[in-house]
Amino acid sequence: MTFQEIIQGETPVLVDFFATWCQPCKVLAPTLEQLASRHENTLRILKVDVDKNPAAAGHYQVSGVPTLILFKQGKAVWRQSGALPLHAIEQALVPHLAE
Repeated sequence: MTFQEIIQGETPVLVDFFATWCQPCKVLAPTLEQLASRHENTLRILKVDVDKNPAAAGHYQVSGVPTLILFKQGKAVWRQSGALPLHAIEQALVPHLAE
């Protein structure tokens, strides 16, 4: 499945644009794991390494990492740069998730 096919799907997809050298990205990783387990039926999380996928990062104008973008049927409906606590991410995402 390609990136485009994944983000076009029925399930909302939270894309984590990250880099292996990025400390805030490392801090955010366990938060995203918690988010995935709490919303496993309503949210898909996809990690994109900006160093390995510069075209994807460029296409979505990702200039800093971590950057989170929520896609619903291919459209970016929410975007945030920087690491946020779980409750803040959930508060922003829940209105976009179909429970």
